[in-house]
Amino acid sequence: MHIDEVDTDPSLVGWLVAAQFPQWADLPIEPVHSAGTDNAIYRLGDDMAVRLPRIEWATANVDKEHRWLPRLAPLLPLAIPVPLARGAPGEGYPWHWSVYRWLEGENATIDRVDDPRQAATDLARFVAALQRIDPNGGPPARRGVPLATRDALTRDAIASSQRMLDTDAVTAAWEAALEAPGWRGPPVWIHGDLQSGNLLAHRGRLSAVI
Repeated sequence: MHIDEVDTDPSLVGWLVAAQFPQWADLPIEPVHSAGTDNAIYRLGDDMAVRLPRIEWATANVDKEHRWLPRLAPLLPLAIPVPLARGAPGEGYPWHWSVYRWLEGENATIDRVDDPRQAATDLARFVAALQRIDPNGGPPARRGVPLATRDALTRDAIASSQRMLDTDAVTAAWEAALEAPGWRGPPVWIHGDLQSGNLLAHRGRLSAVI
């Protein structure tokens, strides 16, 4: 949760949709409780989802997602979110928001994939395909930078976690990571947060990357 987070609820989403996309006004709206911390997500009917930034700095992604995701989607072996419509501020909600095509599945935790090795292979193929896409004109990344640029911040975080972690072990792991060579190739697309909360599994297979 964020200090300056904007609250949303199904009623607000219903008002926004009815005012701006009346063709969808009669569809049921349900909150998606597995949504991340930056955006609130609501299922709209059977086939769509409404995604609203919770915090102001997350709004910068709306433009990027509408520009780039439709271009990337047909070039990738796993499904990714594809925006269908862009909403404007209104009904007391201050920012632009999006309607996306709904992706079936649940967070791809280890217990939800039938074959973890196959899931790893499928994810590796996705990453390889993503890196083959021409990055010319792509948005600058906040992630994928040399770890050394985050050394002080990481050490401060480790030091503040003494009651929760074996800080000696974590420090050793961090220092080992710092020894990894930096990327010396040409720029490529990266995802930046490939963890189970951003992966979907459907019928035992990895099915989508969020």
